[in-house]
Amino acid sequence: MSDVKAAAKAIRGGSPASVYLLYGTEKYQMKQFADLMKEQLIEEAHRDFAIATYDTADTPIEQVIEEAETVPFLVPRKLIFIRDQQLFTAGKDNSKIEHRMESLTSYLDNPAEYSVLIFMVQGEKLDERKKIVKTMKSKATVLSFGALQGDELIGWIVKKAESQKVVIEKAAADALVSRAGTSLQTLSAEVDKLCLYAGSGGTVAVSDVEAMVARNTEQNIFAMVEEIARLRLSSALEIFYELLKQKEEPIKIMALIARQFRIILQVKELASQSYSQQQIASTLGLHPYAVKIAGEQSKKFQADRLRLILKHLAELDYQMKTGAIDKVLGLELFLLKLGA
Repeated sequence: MSDVKAAAKAIRGGSPASVYLLYGTEKYQMKQFADLMKEQLIEEAHRDFAIATYDTADTPIEQVIEEAETVPFLVPRKLIFIRDQQLFTAGKDNSKIEHRMESLTSYLDNPAEYSVLIFMVQGEKLDERKKIVKTMKSKATVLSFGALQGDELIGWIVKKAESQKVVIEKAAADALVSRAGTSLQTLSAEVDKLCLYAGSGGTVAVSDVEAMVARNTEQNIFAMVEEIARLRLSSALEIFYELLKQKEEPIKIMALIARQFRIILQVKELASQSYSQQQIASTLGLHPYAVKIAGEQSKKFQADRLRLILKHLAELDYQMKTGAIDKVLGLELFLLKLGA
């Protein structure tokens, strides 16, 4: 994040790099950075014709480079945003577009002083094996936008509220993450709503979060598993019925329950091998917050019981999909057995 802050400072100072490669899973922050570039580098009256957008899924890279090398008309600088999911990442390229990568490599050696290229990649990591990735790392500004976690995430929520002259208590920020998840886009909207509710100079408490913020489906599943772990069956069933009211399919609910129990088992097994929370998150490809929740829940189950629960869920999945049991009844019986 420090690299992003340094890059943002340079942009505010009117000294952008010639080429950027932005990547990561946090779309909200990446968009904020892109918006900062537009606001700071291009006058509002010029934005309609000084900003271009391309996608490598339907535009060859040499066409983008041609645009970059074309002198802008009546403006001192132009921004060129390029969405990409194939040039810098691993995986099969299903696009029919052929890219002459040497055009980009050559451009990096001598970029146009009047153009700023910004490649935007939605993905956790770049393919370090690719020559172009290595070249970009040495000749362009490469910035990672990973998911915020732990205290950094809570701090982000607190600062966003402060920018609207509202104080959000730390416990309330924790409760917000617990109910809304870790997506900054979702959290941003929820913080705005809470600040409007509290009013300028107001304070947001846990009770306000509970009153104003509905749990999303994934958070409801976390909560349901927590109630199961605490043997609070009536509460688990209440959450289940609430999900049904929200038109969630029983098979989807069952699949999410199975996913959470599978994660709990995996976290428990890795923790027993002395993996840290961060190592577990990296190994399983999960957000650290999800690992933290699973770690806390894993303490309430023996590994053998978790395996048995997953076995029962696999059997229930088969029965529900073959029509051997009513879907709602099947899940109700499963929850009743867990609480027995």
